[in-house]
Amino acid sequence: MRSIWKGAVSFGLVSIAVKLYSATEDHDVKFHQVHKTDGGRVKYRRVCSVDGEEIEYRDIAKGFELPNGELVVLTDADMEELPLGSTHEIEVLQFVEQAEIDPIHFEKTYYLEPEGTATRPYVLLRTALENAGQVAITKIAIRQRESLAALRVRDGVLVLHTMRWPDEIRAPEFGFLDEDVAAKPAELKMAESLISTMSGEFDPSVFTDDYKDAMAKLLEAKQAGGEVVRPEEVEEDEDDGSVVDLMSALRRSVEKAGKKAPADDADVDAPAQGSPAKKAPAKKAAAKKAAPAKKTPAKKAAASKSA
Repeated sequence: MRSIWKGAVSFGLVSIAVKLYSATEDHDVKFHQVHKTDGGRVKYRRVCSVDGEEIEYRDIAKGFELPNGELVVLTDADMEELPLGSTHEIEVLQFVEQAEIDPIHFEKTYYLEPEGTATRPYVLLRTALENAGQVAITKIAIRQRESLAALRVRDGVLVLHTMRWPDEIRAPEFGFLDEDVAAKPAELKMAESLISTMSGEFDPSVFTDDYKDAMAKLLEAKQAGGEVVRPEEVEEDEDDGSVVDLMSALRRSVEKAGKKAPADDADVDAPAQGSPAKKAPAKKAAAKKAAPAKKTPAKKAAASKSA
């Protein structure tokens, strides 16, 4: 497993260095979005809605929209400067009975591992929690989001459950709650009898994911029947996105200057005015696609002279 957070559990005057690991993982059948006619992967680009340019991930910031439509832009540096003590510390705030915490509050589950020489204080806290039969209420900030968290012991390991804040829990506002409906005694007795008959100890291993099993059989059947496709391998061009964006920007510039933009085919295949056509090498067919990136600036210059 790979740790996703490092810090310390603050237990009174005791500080316990720990690493945080995700305690769960998804085993869902994974799918890609593909073009159903040829199996080609569907790709998405991060494009700015203002200038139409593709944005590098490092240039993306967080924007909070105000009621008047204006945005407050926050960068990673702004987020790092937030005065959160829980960014690198899990402070124990209170101890409570686990039965007092409604499971609706639980969000994600993590394992805590002692780091370095912290094994002894780790075992101390674990043993104290087991003897008290309680869980610790803490706060932790993961990925720039602070959460309440419940710390308990499971199979000799400290387990952390992040929790939703009270204002994140919706109230069940359903009309039938205001109706005066009561269960009939005979029906209630029968229902309670059925519950008693079906009662037992919870063993998650006896339950199966029928959807996943059915999907696996469907995929195997299609594979055995030859219902598979092999998408055509296309050489990746790092400049493809910039070429598309540049052509789009040039077209808008021409239109803004009062001239009709040339057709797409002319943009891609025809040489720019004043520039000799370059024959693509036979060994590299993909070079034809890259050629417009070199010819485009000449078009922009021609458009500027015409304007």
